[in-house]
Amino acid sequence: MNVVHAEVVINESTFGPAKIANFATILNVILPLLMTGAAVIFLAMLLLGAYQWITAGDSAENMKKAQAVFTSAIIGLVIVLVSFVLVRVIGYIIGVQILQ
Repeated sequence: MNVVHAEVVINESTFGPAKIANFATILNVILPLLMTGAAVIFLAMLLLGAYQWITAGDSAENMKKAQAVFTSAIIGLVIVLVSFVLVRVIGYIIGVQILQ
C-alpha cells in the first residue's frame, strides 16, 4: 500500500487571506469599500429627494417628506465623515497606518 504525503505551503502567493497580517490591514480593505458604498447611498438619497421634491406639486406633506429625505442624507454623510476622521485619529494615536 502506497501512502502519499502532500505538503501544503500557505503563504501570500498561494493563499490570498494570508496577506492580512493585522487588524489595520483588514480596515484598509473594508473601510474604503464602506465609504464608497456610503457615497453611492448618499447620491441615491439625494436623487430620491429631488424626485420627491419635483413631483410634490402643491402638497405640503409631500414637500416635508422630500425635505426629510434630504435631511437624512446629509446626516448620514456627516456621520460617515466623522467616523472617517475618528478612525484616522485613532490610527494616529495608536501609531497604526489606517486608511493610507
